[in-house]
Amino acid sequence: MNRLMLASASGLLGFYLLFSAVPAFLGDGMSAGLATGALMLGTVLLELAVPWLLSRYGYRRVLSAGLLLLGPPSFALPIHELVLPISLLRGAGLGIVVVAGTALVAELVPAERRSEGLGLYGVAVGVPSIIGLPLGLWAGDHLGFVPIFVVAGLVPLAGLAAARGLPDLKPIPRKHQRSGGLAAPIAVFGAITLAAGVAITFLPLATSPTLASAALLAQSILTPAARWWAGRHAGAGWLAPSVLAAAAGIGLLFWSAEPVAVVAGMALFGAGFGVAQNLTLTLMFERGEAGRVSALWNLAFDAGMGVGALGLGVVMGVTGYPLGFALVAVVVLAVVPLTGNRKASMVR
Repeated sequence: MNRLMLASASGLLGFYLLFSAVPAFLGDGMSAGLATGALMLGTVLLELAVPWLLSRYGYRRVLSAGLLLLGPPSFALPIHELVLPISLLRGAGLGIVVVAGTALVAELVPAERRSEGLGLYGVAVGVPSIIGLPLGLWAGDHLGFVPIFVVAGLVPLAGLAAARGLPDLKPIPRKHQRSGGLAAPIAVFGAITLAAGVAITFLPLATSPTLASAALLAQSILTPAARWWAGRHAGAGWLAPSVLAAAAGIGLLFWSAEPVAVVAGMALFGAGFGVAQNLTLTLMFERGEAGRVSALWNLAFDAGMGVGALGLGVVMGVTGYPLGFALVAVVVLAVVPLTGNRKASMVR
């Protein structure tokens, strides 16, 4: 488990260093949205294939391939013409790392401690966002973007040593496990990740780099902390409050010129986001095979991020950033009824 957390954290640090830095490097909303959308497209396409790759090649080899795709392609990001294809490659690496890593947790941790194990793993993969999101923006603004591109290319390679020590497992087939009831938690989580994609991509453009860094730091700290807390203490009844908290937080960004509203909004959003992550994932693992569940959950995560960045980029070009953030809050609120519809969420 420790080696898995180290390998995943290394890959995700390389990812988060550039997630907001690349849009800032490009400088305009449409280009930023296209880059993030390409990143998420590559992620989604590979996530669909990861269960098959795991069954054929095993966790260790597949995870190592993901780290290689996340790292070295970043060296060429200073060439503007290559940003989109490189984003696709890096997205593919991200898709492999997040699906394989999450599924392996479910394989290694006993079922009765799965929620707690997922919460601990959530902290390990959340720390890179705490460091990477604000540091990437700060370094790009103060040191230039080329040094951060180089560092982000090297960091995932450090995870290869940890990945070599992972057990050479393939997914374990599980008998007598429900395969249905996944649609509602996927829809709920997808709406929140859409909001996350909007905030992370467009907040640096809607306000100053310093304020955006502070707000993203608050969100990055609260998300893994809330995910860990949910793994130890929260039951399914906390899902609706987590969605409401996320909606309220993104709604506060309507006042993007007010530092208190921006930082408080992202902190509140981060808390709701973290609780929703652990609760939806735990619920889904109770109902499906590890590789498939991990792929679907991460697909909701990354498709939501991509749709938020690309689709809402077009909308915000018309509405402006404050009204665009308010519209996203309404989208999140729309899925609250799904959090309490237990019967509908368990249909086979």
